[in-house]
Amino acid sequence: MLNLILKKKLLGVLFFAWLTLVSCSNSNTQTSSTENQSTATNPEKLVVALLPDESAATVIQNNKGLETYLEDKLNKDIELFVTTDYSSMIEAASKGRLDLAYFGPLSYVLAKTKSNIEPFAAIEKNGETTYQAVVIGNAESGIDSYEKIEGKIMAYGDQASTSSHLIPKSMLMEKGLKPGENYEEVFAGAHDVVAVSVANGKAQAGGLSKPIFTALIEKGTIDKNKVIVIAESKPFPQYPWTMRSDLEPELKTQIQQAFLQLEDEAILKPFKADGFQAITDKDYDVVRELGKLLDLDFAELSK
Repeated sequence: MLNLILKKKLLGVLFFAWLTLVSCSNSNTQTSSTENQSTATNPEKLVVALLPDESAATVIQNNKGLETYLEDKLNKDIELFVTTDYSSMIEAASKGRLDLAYFGPLSYVLAKTKSNIEPFAAIEKNGETTYQAVVIGNAESGIDSYEKIEGKIMAYGDQASTSSHLIPKSMLMEKGLKPGENYEEVFAGAHDVVAVSVANGKAQAGGLSKPIFTALIEKGTIDKNKVIVIAESKPFPQYPWTMRSDLEPELKTQIQQAFLQLEDEAILKPFKADGFQAITDKDYDVVRELGKLLDLDFAELSK
C-alpha cells in the first residue's frame, strides 16, 4: 500500500514537471514569435556595400557622390564598404552586417541562400536591365577563337562572379572546352585584373563583364590592340541592389525610390548606367539555371 502511494506521488511530481516544461517551452515560443514580429529596424547609419571589382580605394572614391545622395535622400549617415572579395561580402551579408549591398547576379544568388536580403533595383542601360560578358584573347599570341584557347591559360575574376566566371565558363563549355581538361583556369580576383592579365600575356584568354571591359578600353587601362574579343554572351540580368529584409517597410520604400529616382549622371557613371529599374528575386532564376548547367555547388561557392 505504501509503495502504491509513493508511486502515485512520484507520478504526480513527474506530471507537474512535464507541465512546467511545456509551459516554459510555450512561453519561449511566444517570446520568440514576439521578437520576430519586432525585428524590423530603422538604423541611424546604413552600411552600403559595393562590389570589389576594382581596388577598395577606387570603388569608394568613385562612389562618394552616391554616398552624399543617399545621406540627403534618406536623412541617414551612410558608410560605404568594400570587402576584399566576393566571398567576404557574401559572409558579411549573412551576418546581417550590410544594410544595402550591390551584388553581381551570381554573388546575389549565393548570398540569398544564406542571408535575409531582397533585391529592389538593377542597372538600366539603354532601356534594358540586362548586360553581357565577353571572352577575350591575347592578340600577340593570336588567340582569336575558342579553339585556340585549348591548352592555354584562361583567366576568370572571382569564383562568385557572374560575368567574370559563370557566364564565360558556360560559353567555353558550350564549345566543348572544360577547365582542367582542355585549358588551365586561374582566378585573378577582379575584372580589371583579368583584362590586364590577358593584355600582358600572363593569361592567353579571359572572361569579364562587357561594360567593364569597354570602360577599361576607354580609360586606357588596357590597350585595345593587345586584346581580341573572341565572343560576347547572350544578355543576362543586371547587377542587383539588395537590402536587408528586416528593415522597416517605410525605410525600404524610401531606399527603393531613392534609387529609382536617381538621374545624376556623375553618380551613375561608376555603374555604367543610365538609371535603375525595379527588379525581384525571380529575375535571377536564369542565373540559378545556369549554375545547374555548370553543376555548380552554390552552398560551397557561398562559403
